[in-house]
Amino acid sequence: MKIAVIGAGVLGINTAYFLTKKGYDVFVFESKEKPGMDTSYSNGGQISASSAEMWTKWDNVKKGIGWMFKQDAPLLFNPMPNFFDWADTYSKYMWIANFFYTSVSGKYKINSENAFKISVKSRELYFEIAENENIDFDLTRKGAIQIYDNAIDFEKAKLKKHWIENVGCEWTELSKDEVFEIEPALNKEKKVAGGIYTESDASGDIHKYCVDLSRVLSSKYGVKFRFNEKVKDINGTSFPIISTDKEDIPFDKVVICAGVKTQEFRNKFRDNFRIYPVKGYSITIDLDDEISKSAAPHVSIKDDHNKIVSSRLGNRLRVAGTAELAGENKEVREERITPLIKWVNNCFPEVNTENIITWAGLRPMTSDMVPIMRESKRKNVFYNSGHGHLGWTMGAFAGKFISDLIED
Repeated sequence: MKIAVIGAGVLGINTAYFLTKKGYDVFVFESKEKPGMDTSYSNGGQISASSAEMWTKWDNVKKGIGWMFKQDAPLLFNPMPNFFDWADTYSKYMWIANFFYTSVSGKYKINSENAFKISVKSRELYFEIAENENIDFDLTRKGAIQIYDNAIDFEKAKLKKHWIENVGCEWTELSKDEVFEIEPALNKEKKVAGGIYTESDASGDIHKYCVDLSRVLSSKYGVKFRFNEKVKDINGTSFPIISTDKEDIPFDKVVICAGVKTQEFRNKFRDNFRIYPVKGYSITIDLDDEISKSAAPHVSIKDDHNKIVSSRLGNRLRVAGTAELAGENKEVREERITPLIKWVNNCFPEVNTENIITWAGLRPMTSDMVPIMRESKRKNVFYNSGHGHLGWTMGAFAGKFISDLIED
C-alpha cells in the first residue's frame, strides 16, 4: 500500500517510521529543504510525561486574563481584532471561545489523564527507537524537576500525586534541599518552596531527532522524501490524489502532519476541530567554556511560576517558554526573549548568556488541547496533528497510533 505523509516534523517523521515498519510504501512531502525546520526545530527539548497536564482549567483562564496586557507575561493575548485579516480574527475568537468552554466544562481531568497515558507510552517508544535505530539526538535521561516558588502552589501540586501516579506517571515530592541536591547547579539564592521530580522523564534535540531518523528511514527502510515540495491540495474520489507544486500523485492513504497548516485541509474537508497557532519562544546557549559547562543543569527544569523550561542538550542549554496568540507571525520579539535570558541569569548565574540563538515557532494547538489522531470525513485521509506544546513528548505514540489505525 502506498501512503503519503504530509510534513516532516516530529509527527510526520514518527508517522513515517511506524508506517514503514508495517511494510507500507511511504512518501514524505515537506515544503522545507530538510526535516524538522518549523515547530520541530528548537522547542523546549523535554520528553516529559509529567508536563502533560492540560491548560484548560479555570485557574489558567483567570491567570490569562490578568496577563492580557503584560508584554513579558507567560501568556500574551491581544483581544483586538486584526483588521487586515478577518479570517485569522474569526479563527482566533472561535478558538478562544472553545478554550473557555472546555475550561468550564469539567473535561480537564479526563483529558489530562489521557494525555499522561499517551505521554508515558510515547516516552518509552522514544527510548526503543533510539536504541534500535542507533540515532543521536542528545538524549538525556536524568529526569525532570518542576520547581515551585511558594508554598501554596507547591501544596496544590502535592495534592495531584495519587491522581497522576494512578495514570502511570511518577510524581515524587521534593523538599527545597532535595531540589538542590538533585540539581546542584541551580542557584541556591533562587526562591524555592519545593519541587516535583519525575525520574523517568528525559530530554533531547527534536531537530536532530527528525534529521537523524529521516536518514535512517531513507537509507535503511527506503522511505522516499520529497523536500522543497509543497502539497497544495488533496483531490480524487475514492482514493486521494496529492497535488504538489510539481505534479499530481495518487495514493492509497494520506496522513496530514502539517502543523498549523493542518487547518487548511480541515477547512476543505469540513472536519470538526479547530487548530490555531500558539507561538512559543526559545533560546539556545552554546556552553563553549568550561565554567558554563559545569554551571549549567543536567536535569530538566520546569519553573511553575515563570512557565519556563530548560533542557541540557549535550554542550548546549535550551530554555523555552511563553505562549502567544498572534496568528502565523514568527517574529522574534525582544521583550519575549528577555525573560528567558533573565531566568538563566537568575537560576544559573555562571552560565555565559552573551552568545545565544533565539527562535520562535508556532505550536499547532486545538482549542480543547486534545490532539487530532483520526480519519477525516474524507475517506482514506487521516490527521496526526494538533498536539500543541506536547508534540515532542507525544510524537512517538502518535505515530504508532495512526499507523495502527490504518488498515489495508
